[in-house]
Amino acid sequence: MKGISSDKAHKEFLRLLLSGNRAACSAYAHDYYRQHNSIQDLYENLLKKALYEVGRLWEFNKISVAAEHLASAIVEAILNEFYPEIVSREKGDKTVILTCIEQEMHQIGIKMVGDVFERQGWNTYFLGANTPTKELIDYTKLIQPHLLGVSLSIYFHLPALEAMLQSIRREFFVMPVLVGGQAFRHGGREFLERYEQVFYKPDLNSVESFIENFEQYG
Repeated sequence: MKGISSDKAHKEFLRLLLSGNRAACSAYAHDYYRQHNSIQDLYENLLKKALYEVGRLWEFNKISVAAEHLASAIVEAILNEFYPEIVSREKGDKTVILTCIEQEMHQIGIKMVGDVFERQGWNTYFLGANTPTKELIDYTKLIQPHLLGVSLSIYFHLPALEAMLQSIRREFFVMPVLVGGQAFRHGGREFLERYEQVFYKPDLNSVESFIENFEQYG
């Protein structure tokens, strides 16, 4: 892999994902990490790029639902393998709840975001896919986090996101909400501007910058 561009690397990783070979995918990801020595690079330029292409292929009926599910499961397993490289030994006092909206079954993106928070020493509560809004609000009242992080990958789920934001704002007037996901690749961010303290971040680098400057938002 030495000297291979990240663009070529993610295409090769995509090929391995679609073959369903978990061991080969894991070995490739670990080789990539050893070469680049950056979790951020691994997530953004290998895993995320390949998964976005998987999503595009599924959207245009180029691959089956089964193939898409298997690819997602493999990537999520790889994320778990890298957790020891991510978790910070020095925890601060900041807390974040991370979740997907109702009916959103794709949780890998928000899991990656959670790992960025972990590396920055935040205490993270990862609720995962398809979290009912009422349950999210009840849990938020219990935990009282400094921030909510919400993800969605399906464009047609944008109305559900807006309904969730409305419910959140009725209960938590000023709590910052971080929003992102593949759904916004097709646009649709305009309605977010109607809500104060709602911040769209398109990638992990912008999430990291947001965390580093959080005091001006929180």
